[in-house]
Amino acid sequence: MDDRGGSFVAVRRISQGPCHSSSAEIVAGSTAWIGRGLSCVCAQRRESDARPSFDLTSTQEECLQRLQSRIDVPYDSSIPEHQDALRALWDTAFPEEKLHGLISEQWKEMGWQGKDPSTDFRGGGFISLENLLYFARNFPKSFQDLLRKQEGDRSVWEYPFAVAGVNITFMLIQMLDLEAVKPRTLVGATFLKFLAENESAFDLLYCITFKLMDHQWLAMRASYMDFNTVMKSTRRQLEKELLLEEITRLEDVPSYRLLSR
Repeated sequence: MDDRGGSFVAVRRISQGPCHSSSAEIVAGSTAWIGRGLSCVCAQRRESDARPSFDLTSTQEECLQRLQSRIDVPYDSSIPEHQDALRALWDTAFPEEKLHGLISEQWKEMGWQGKDPSTDFRGGGFISLENLLYFARNFPKSFQDLLRKQEGDRSVWEYPFAVAGVNITFMLIQMLDLEAVKPRTLVGATFLKFLAENESAFDLLYCITFKLMDHQWLAMRASYMDFNTVMKSTRRQLEKELLLEEITRLEDVPSYRLLSR
């Protein structure tokens, strides 16, 4: 996306016959559904909003602060740890293909907008890379299914996998109100109960959300122009599931059953 926020990258699937997987063609166009600012997913917060806050236990407060520390870290291509994480993501996603460099046209195969993934992390920070890597390592089958668009009757014009992942990180941060000192929504307060029991709760919820988003995408027979609508539908469904009375851990969320290891 350029500085004016007026372009996108979509992925067109090219069928090669019943015995071969589909290949992808990266295509530039002109809309504003996805990009560095990730404005498509974000509802602007009004400073005047009067919302209740929920008291936290000391454990919940500590867990929230640690998660907020992760959220505050921007992706920095000059930091070796960040470079290593990006290489690890490639190696996990494409173990059969050697990466030629951290800046390479190869990254478009994963659904980044250009040859330098660092330009797409601005909306999600380093945690969005950590989320993708967690997904790849803990649910490799689901990760590969989504990366390679292997399930369902796919659209000719598909969402770019990696940039959609950054959108999901950003959407979850907003939905759960994780930058506030205390949660101001019931769904945010509910999530912190899960976080206190499982330090990886945000990463796990990310995996659930990504798979749910793709499930919604297929159910709605969506194409790239429908991405905002799919994300809004995903958020509504996720909030509904998190607030079910019988949910005591994230593994109880109905959409968790969509994941495969």
